[in-house]
Amino acid sequence: MKSLNRFILLSLLPTLFLVLVFTYYPFLKGIVMAFQEYKLFNLKNIHYVGLDNFKDAFKDPKFLTAFSNTAYWVFVSLILQFLFGLILALLLNKPFKGRGIYQGLAFYSWALSGFIIGMIWKWLYNSQIGVINDLLLKLGIINERIGFLSDPKWAMKAIIITNVWYGIAFFAIMILAALQSIPAELYDASSIDGANGFRRLVNITLPFIMPTIITTTLLRAIWIFNDPTIIYGMTNGGPAGSTHILSSFMLDKIIYGRDYGAASAVGVIMIVVLLLYTLFFLAVTRSEKVGDF
Repeated sequence: MKSLNRFILLSLLPTLFLVLVFTYYPFLKGIVMAFQEYKLFNLKNIHYVGLDNFKDAFKDPKFLTAFSNTAYWVFVSLILQFLFGLILALLLNKPFKGRGIYQGLAFYSWALSGFIIGMIWKWLYNSQIGVINDLLLKLGIINERIGFLSDPKWAMKAIIITNVWYGIAFFAIMILAALQSIPAELYDASSIDGANGFRRLVNITLPFIMPTIITTTLLRAIWIFNDPTIIYGMTNGGPAGSTHILSSFMLDKIIYGRDYGAASAVGVIMIVVLLLYTLFFLAVTRSEKVGDF
């Protein structure tokens, strides 16, 4: 038995080593760098600066814009993705001819990378040859072409629309899987009792799929918060930094500013925000479960 345990331990050591080197070491190193002046072209002058990087971040108007954009980006994207994803899942859960084809088309967007999605929608929003401008002009909704991605008034809204379209498929996939696990006998019994479609939705469907909704919402919020690929594909944070979120702002500090200390401070702030969100979300969902009980 001891030899078996020793063999298992030795087998796990390479994986454990890789996790330590490529996950935990960079994480701890990033936290340390957040309290240092750590610039790529001045590595000989690395020294601790305390909370200066954090103070500078909260004094930076671009950081504050990115912070508010992040809250707007996550909240609106998450709510709309969930609502449209739920509707799509309910529609695809009904039996009809060619349902498999429609499911494949509906879920196709999730197979593409966020950056590719951003590039496609950047072309659709183009003020000169974009399909969206052409369609709005033909419908008489607008009188002249709009620079959706070049106008700060429109840019963030346009990106959120793209992100909503992209994320609907994930919610639909997860919710549809949960819907298909609900016993049909429950619906049959409710029909005999005279329950209409709305009551079946409220009393049977939603309670059964609620654990899936909670898990999916938590995961998707974290992914939306961390993922700037759509933004890089569409605006690269422009115009004038008006569409930066915290993750893209942090990457700009690394790529263009070469300021690893400032970027690490933004990263630590992101970790704190995500931790607070997760604790709050779990506390709310747990209290709802207790209340239901």
